[in-house]
Amino acid sequence: VSGAPPAVVEGWYERAVSAPARVVLADLGDPRADIAAARLRADGLAVVVEPVVDLGDPAMADAVARATTAGLDTGDPVVAAAVLVASGGADAGVAGATRPSADVVRAGLGVLGVGAGAGLVSSCFLLVLPDGRPIAYGDCGVVPDPNVEQLAAIARATAATFERLTTESARVALLSFSTRGSATHPRVEKVRRAAEYLADTFPELASDGELQFDAAWVPEVAKVKAPGSAVAGRANVFVFP
Repeated sequence: VSGAPPAVVEGWYERAVSAPARVVLADLGDPRADIAAARLRADGLAVVVEPVVDLGDPAMADAVARATTAGLDTGDPVVAAAVLVASGGADAGVAGATRPSADVVRAGLGVLGVGAGAGLVSSCFLLVLPDGRPIAYGDCGVVPDPNVEQLAAIARATAATFERLTTESARVALLSFSTRGSATHPRVEKVRRAAEYLADTFPELASDGELQFDAAWVPEVAKVKAPGSAVAGRANVFVFP
């Protein structure tokens, strides 16, 4: 971040410094990971943990057993990172700089599993815009063609991640190439049904769909395409179909 960091980034730094977490970096040895580790240590942001499993440690036995059952090699740094997190040897793990996303997801599923109530594993990205606004979008990395229930679950998980990281309230737009019935297509219908399912299941979450991106992002467009929407033109969480 050049210049003064946005408030949300300052908040992350303050939270990290106040209670440094133990973070296992699976890509140590790569220059980027090594630089990141040095920065984390120098700034007191985290305690960096090496991705090494102690097979003689009873605390790791259950996680090692799950990895073995899943056909995973605990000598693999990505798998080792998952074992450390699962066994309490680390609070968080970072992986994927030098490995395919599939390897990271496979290790996570095999060792950590799916969180209670999540239903499926999905991904999201968090961006902090130049003006300081945070936005999130998902799922652009794990579930290629979600069904109605999965799309709603992705929306809820992305919103929860956004709120946890930013402390702001999520406003979720389920995106499509149609806004409020401007087009008719099975893919539009899937998004529309997912939006209805999400609203029925999590009425406390501000959400709307189906919306085109311009209607979700630009207030002037939202007034024309989706008048009366509490989300259109103000969305900060975007869910791709």
